[in-house]
Amino acid sequence: MAVKPKTQRMWIVIITGICLLGIAAIVTTIFRDNLVFFFSPTEIKERASSGEFPPDRRIRIGGLVEEGSFKQSDESLETEFLLTDLSNNISVLYHGMLPPLFREGQGIVAEGYYKDGKFEAKSLLTKHDEKYMPPEVAEALKKSGQWQGEK
Repeated sequence: MAVKPKTQRMWIVIITGICLLGIAAIVTTIFRDNLVFFFSPTEIKERASSGEFPPDRRIRIGGLVEEGSFKQSDESLETEFLLTDLSNNISVLYHGMLPPLFREGQGIVAEGYYKDGKFEAKSLLTKHDEKYMPPEVAEALKKSGQWQGEK
């Protein structure tokens, strides 16, 4: 029994459509898993109470390293400091070598996880000269009304 050409075309279209939907679902899942959102300390404080940051959700937080808040362990590479947008601050815990340009009062972006009221940073990004401010940090400072740089 031979399959009619019209029926054969219909099955090809159906199978192609199913394959395309499957590929789109896989790409969407991969993209969503690798998407990292940026937040300021104020946004973290506002949203943390609603449980918006599950412990396994990777996020970025940006601000200034608060003066006098830097603490480094003598026995390990563990450091702790406060990251502020000059309205609120978040405690950041980082284990590893600090970037060479890291210092208090400097704008940074930390990427990691928000757990138990602290931010566990997996990587730190620092500015590369005196005039540069990461765009996300500058925007967060402008939103908080604390921006001191150029308008």
